[in-house]
Amino acid sequence: MTPLSDPAQRDGPDAVAASTSHGGRKAAMSFILIAVLIDMVSIGLIIPVLPPLVGTFTQNETQHTLAQLAVAFAFGLANFFGSPILGGLSDRFGRRKVMLVGFSGLALSFFVTAMADALWMLVVVRLFSGAMQANAAVANAYVADITPPAERAKRFGLLGAAFGMGFILGPVMGGLLGAIDLHLPFYVAGTLALLNWLYGFFVLPESLAPEHRRPFDWRKANPFAALGRLRNLHGVGPLIYVIACSGLAQLVIQTSWVLYNQHKFGWGPKENGLSLFVVGLVAVVVQGVLLQPLLRWLGPRRLVLIGLMTSVATNLIWGLSTEAWMMVGAIFLNICGVAAGPAMQGVISNAADARTQGETMGAVAAINSLMAVISPVAGLGLMALVAELPKTDWRIGAPFYLCALLQLASLAFAWRHFNMEPPAQAAAAKA
Repeated sequence: MTPLSDPAQRDGPDAVAASTSHGGRKAAMSFILIAVLIDMVSIGLIIPVLPPLVGTFTQNETQHTLAQLAVAFAFGLANFFGSPILGGLSDRFGRRKVMLVGFSGLALSFFVTAMADALWMLVVVRLFSGAMQANAAVANAYVADITPPAERAKRFGLLGAAFGMGFILGPVMGGLLGAIDLHLPFYVAGTLALLNWLYGFFVLPESLAPEHRRPFDWRKANPFAALGRLRNLHGVGPLIYVIACSGLAQLVIQTSWVLYNQHKFGWGPKENGLSLFVVGLVAVVVQGVLLQPLLRWLGPRRLVLIGLMTSVATNLIWGLSTEAWMMVGAIFLNICGVAAGPAMQGVISNAADARTQGETMGAVAAINSLMAVISPVAGLGLMALVAELPKTDWRIGAPFYLCALLQLASLAFAWRHFNMEPPAQAAAAKA
């Protein structure tokens, strides 16, 4: 038996200790957390201002919604095909090099967006940035490289907290800068992406040891094939449908939030940025502080199920809200929903070995990217249908009603998976 053929040997502490380094530095959680934080701040900066920028090229609410649909669809489509390719390349050449590609692609896309003077330019640049950016999938693989299986849920929680911290700082900064000039946040975001590239080039160590790398295979980089391989991973089963439905719900919220609040409550970049600040703050507190106590108290299975239940309720409240404060208040009801994601991600990661973490996380990202293709059509398509209705009409909340149904479907799939688990796996999941 070769050293890499035994899963316990592949994924144990020795594999973590074998992680390579850059400039003599051993890969560690602190390095990737800093890179992810800078990355997410730069991405978060543009969230409250991209829809208003798109709106400068349109004449009414319906046109604005459809234009935003085109921009979001372009990014999601390119990212769907690009994520498994970049994930596979990270298994071949290492995580650091692929993340550098992502940082440079982001920087270029932000600067071009800031200078865009036509809608087609925004669509083209989002296609480019979607194809070049798979930083989330590669960061997840980086964490899996340096973490024993038993610690992955906790580490993914820390990574989620870094994402959340980025969404604390990014949107509020973007909202305040956008209130001065809609183009200013894009220049700042591009500068941060360049700084992250410099950090990655000079500081960020490599996490993937040479003995864990494998040749790149174009057939495996097919995103649809990646989805099929994820479906066949032992111990995953219906959880891929949970990831798909829950991911689609989250992405519908992301693509609809700014436009919805702008249309119904008259929010501008500042108000939307502050509301996203609250979302990020809750994510940081939950995933960085409360996740481990919740896992010990409830166990991952109950946490996922309760989290999906609270997500259903939260989306219904958002859709039926008649006052702006209700949108912000409902965010605090979904603490378990925020905590459920890292626990589920840990199950997926533990089903893969050390040599295929990039491919596996790329496949998970491919699911999310496919949902990112569908979400603008679903969420913004529904918004386009109700955009001209009076602001007091309950049907305006249609995107959030859809999200509630999707989370209900996720709950059904998760319940089915956990009840079908063999006794040994169920006992391990409760531990």
